[in-house]
Formats: sequence, structure tokens, C-alpha cells
Amino acid sequence: MSDSPVAIVTGASRGIGRAGALALAEAGYDVVVSARTVKEGSGSSEVQSVANAGPLVTVPGSLERTAEEVEALGQRALIVPMDLMDLDAVLGLPATVLQEWGRIDVLFNNAIYKGVGTLDKVADLTSESMMNMFTGNFINQVLLIQAVLPHMIERGSGTVINMVSGSARLDPPAPAGEGGWGILYSASKAAFGRVAGGINADHRGQGIRAFNVDPGNVVTEARKAIKPDDEYSEGFGSEPAEATGQVVAWLASNPGADKFLGKWIFAPKLCSDLGLLPGWTFQAVG
Repeated sequence: MSDSPVAIVTGASRGIGRAGALALAEAGYDVVVSARTVKEGSGSSEVQSVANAGPLVTVPGSLERTAEEVEALGQRALIVPMDLMDLDAVLGLPATVLQEWGRIDVLFNNAIYKGVGTLDKVADLTSESMMNMFTGNFINQVLLIQAVLPHMIERGSGTVINMVSGSARLDPPAPAGEGGWGILYSASKAAFGRVAGGINADHRGQGIRAFNVDPGNVVTEARKAIKPDDEYSEGFGSEPAEATGQVVAWLASNPGADKFLGKWIFAPKLCSDLGLLPGWTFQAVG
């Protein structure tokens, strides 16, 4: 048995989720890694718009790779596959962790649903795409939080960290898929951005803390694989996934993080201000 605290990281096969899992391991957490892609080479891009279906490409990263990296840092790793659109898998995630390891100290909700509708214009949205987007990015994630809360409340402590998006606060600069984002995706993230405040209002007196973390413009493995020649940073800057990962670990482990409760945390700026990523400094754009 281990005396280390336990963190669940969703969407941990690559990108910000992987960075968060490794940073939490460095901070002394045993890490449960969860996503759809278990084995390297089995991940692929998704159809995000009715107007442009593909082609689909293989995306690097896997739970097995992230788990190996966590263990190389001296912490335990537990692989629990989960698809946000599979409610049984969503609810089974915390149940499996409690059965295997007996505790949950941190839930980092990093996974997102990015199916049809993500890059669709308003006129192209359908009832199906809207329902799917809100199911994956809001409903099932709230149900996941509900599933861990009783355990955290019983223990008298717990931290929930929700990944939000700047697209929830800004209008797209261009049409969806032509340099702008789809309003369906940003609306689902805006809804999810209200959850942390509700958790704090309802359960802060029971030892629960919840944070909203905005990663900025992170060029992930998936984005590079889909459009390797695109200049993603143009007009928005480009921040490393590791900056958000370090902030997540700091929020989870540092008592001073309480002053950020109720705030929209822009991870690259906070990471730079705290010097959490040696050799890197946030550069504002515009």
C-alpha cells in the first residue's frame, strides 16, 4: 500500500492531461490516468464538423505511455479507460479507483468531447450535435464530480480542478473552421465554467475546493497531427502544456492556492509568475 495522495486525471493520454499527470506525480501523487486511447498508435483524430469530415489521422500518445512516465517518477499509476460519452465508464472510474486504491484526493477534469459541432457554424448545428456536446462537456462531467464528492466529503478534503476554455469568454475572430471556433463547443465550456463556483458554494465548508483553469492556446499533439503546417499561435500566442500541468499540481498541493478559489485562472500567466516551469516565461500577445 502507498501513503501517497491519489489524483485522477482524465484525458491523460496526451497533451495537457499527460502534462498534468506527470506534474502531479512529481508533486508526490499516485496518478489514475484515464482516456480512450490505451495503446500507442490506436488514437485518432475526430470528425468535428459536418462541412469537413477529414481525413482522420493517427494521433500520438496513450495511457500506457503516460503511466510508464508516472512510474518512472517514482509514483504508482493506474490505467482506467473512459469515454466521456459512455456514462457507465464515467461512473465506473471513481468506483474502480476506490476499489483499487481506496482514496481520491484530486479530480482533474481535463478530458473534452470534440465531435461533430466543435467547428460547425451556427446554421449547421443539429439537435444531435448539441446534445452530444453538452453530454460530453457538461452533463457527464458533472455526474463524474457527483460520483467523487461523497468520498471527499466523508474524508473532509478534496480538490476538483476543471479545465475551462478562453473560447467561453471571447467571441470567435472568424467563422467556425476558418480561423474561429464553433459556438457550440464554447457554449459547453462556458456551462462547465460555472461548476467550480457551485462546488465551492455548496461544499467549501466540508473541505472541498474547486478551481477553473484556462490553459491558453496549447498546440497539442492532436492539433499538430491534424494540421501540421498551420500557424496555430498567430494572434493568440502559444503556451506549453507543461505550464498548465505545473499549475494543476500547484493548485492541488499548495495551501496558498486557496486565494484563487472563485477566480478564472489563466495557467500560463500564473505558471510564469510563480516560476513553476524553469526556463520558460509567459509572453503576452497583442
